Amino acid sequence: MSDARCLVRFIRMTPRKMRLVADLVRGRRVNDALEVLQFSPKAAARPIEKAIRSALANLMQGEGAREINPDETVVRTIFVDEGPTMKRYLPRAMGRATLIRKRTSHLTVWVAGGVPESAKEVKEEEE
Repeated sequence: MSDARCLVRFIRMTPRKMRLVADLVRGRRVNDALEVLQFSPKAAARPIEKAIRSALANLMQGEGAREINPDETVVRTIFVDEGPTMKRYLPRAMGRATLIRKRTSHLTVWVAGGVPESAKEVKEEEE
């Protein structure tokens, strides 16, 4: 089974919000995942959709791309890690300051497509 990945780093969105959307598409076929993301009201749906499209494009550019049917590709793995946090200060009453954390995320998407290698061997033995 062939697979490809897309890694998007330093997305200016909190990992917790992105994980909510990533959980919606994990394990789905790519076409179904893109459809779910297209109609999702969450802001995190846009960068995740772009990453899935990029991973699919990477898969179609790799070796053995002719044997892969894009309709049968699956979002095999998708996860969101925490990136660096930018720190800002907000002035408050009586000379105090409050810390504002502007969190970032790293998104990793793996898509898999085609017929698994073990299935090809079984099919050849039957013929």
